[in-house]
Amino acid sequence: MGADQDTGDGALLRAVARGDADALAALYDRHAGWLHARLSRRCADPEAVREVLQDTFLAVWRSASAHRGGEVGGWLWTIAARRLVDQQRVQARAERFDPPAADAAPSAEEHVLAGLRYGDVGTALDRISPELRDVLRATVVDGLTTREAARLLGIPEGTVKTRASRARRELRAALAALAASGPLEPTGGTA
Repeated sequence: MGADQDTGDGALLRAVARGDADALAALYDRHAGWLHARLSRRCADPEAVREVLQDTFLAVWRSASAHRGGEVGGWLWTIAARRLVDQQRVQARAERFDPPAADAAPSAEEHVLAGLRYGDVGTALDRISPELRDVLRATVVDGLTTREAARLLGIPEGTVKTRASRARRELRAALAALAASGPLEPTGGTA
């Protein structure tokens, strides 16, 4: 096909599904930069980010025909986010036996989440179930749509909506309980 810059993402993806390596290269050129930046915010290890990015486009090469319409960028992010979650799970299992070096730098997301851990919001988040925290992380911290969060978490969209609603209720209740139990510490901003 000889994909050029004027070809739309959907057309490129259809060409990739037909085995056009030039189309894959064009898709990579268009999307690898922002995918790399977004993955880097979630993972401090540049080598892991590069590996996830490579795995993402390998998955695109293998399963481009599985794309059923919709925004190609969102589809790519869903693949990349899943690959990152899978990679982090594997790494977490490995770290049980081989703890990471003390000089590993945390990602920007880890900094934010670490800051939340020590304030009332973090304490309240610790009081809700991991399933609800995962939905909040995907929809609030990562800014994913309900559909993207559903794909990332492997649950139906309706379940994402239900869990998000329940998570907000439980988070409000946990914050209210913390407020009732004593003076609140400032959490880093004015309302």
